[in-house]
Amino acid sequence: MSPEKNNPIRTEVGGRDLDQARAMYEDDYNGRGFSTGLTEADFAYRYTVTGDDEMTLRSSMFLGEIRGAIQPENEYVVAWLTEGRGIVDASAEQTAFVRGRPMMFPTGKQFDFEMSTYKQSLIHFNAGFLERVAAEEEGTLPGALTFHHTAVPSASSLQAWRDTVGEVAKTILRGEASALARSEANRRAAVSLLRTFSHTGPQLPEALLAPRNGRLREAVEYMHSHADQTITPTTVAQHAGLSLRGLQAAFKNQLDISPTDYLRGIRYDRARVDLLNLAPGEVTVSAIADRWGFTHAGRFAAGYAARFGESPSATLAR
Repeated sequence: MSPEKNNPIRTEVGGRDLDQARAMYEDDYNGRGFSTGLTEADFAYRYTVTGDDEMTLRSSMFLGEIRGAIQPENEYVVAWLTEGRGIVDASAEQTAFVRGRPMMFPTGKQFDFEMSTYKQSLIHFNAGFLERVAAEEEGTLPGALTFHHTAVPSASSLQAWRDTVGEVAKTILRGEASALARSEANRRAAVSLLRTFSHTGPQLPEALLAPRNGRLREAVEYMHSHADQTITPTTVAQHAGLSLRGLQAAFKNQLDISPTDYLRGIRYDRARVDLLNLAPGEVTVSAIADRWGFTHAGRFAAGYAARFGESPSATLAR
């Protein structure tokens, strides 16, 4: 995203209405089944967001109890408590917040949480932005990242993270920073996050690591970055600076597959991620197939089963 298109964001909400607070948090975090309760403290809440389309710094105060299930959409979230207590429960793997120590929200799945009378700081990264930075910094393919939320970074890594966040916050929170300054600060925070928190992402086929295959690598990265859009071998070839015949030959010689079949494989993989991370009551197989450009349900199911050894409905039912 170019700096001039990176829109600044600054919002603040708060008050003493418990139902209003519950609805706001449930909506903002793609939540389900939220419930709230009072504690001995007089109830109040406050939620602030400052940043832009790539990254936002957030603070949350909630003087009460709140619990539910969330699955952030199109973003990666790291959070830490400064007061209070909180627990994250992902697939029966319960992890308590340690005050002052940041933790990544579980990625790619819905998870339960429970918080009580807390103050919390959070950083939300746009998924596409962080995935692009990861591809550039780590030499991987653009695509979904999986953060291991139970992994605890080393003390030195955490200190480096805190130092970076402190410096970035000075730029973001002061308000008058230029779009370019914000963009540079966002990237610094993203790089620091990737260096601090254990994660995995799509890996490049070994053939693409050879310098002579640089244009083929560009083509593959373009496919991964634009798999959710209408692209053809011709547009991929143009992006990579190859003729259509040259693109087809490169895929055949180095990866033993056609460009069309390679792109279809990427879309099957993305569809599987969606099916694994959503519940049958939230989505249908046909909706996921349509999202990734498969217009014939029967062919989608057959191709999916051939690739993964099970039907898409079986994956969704897990």
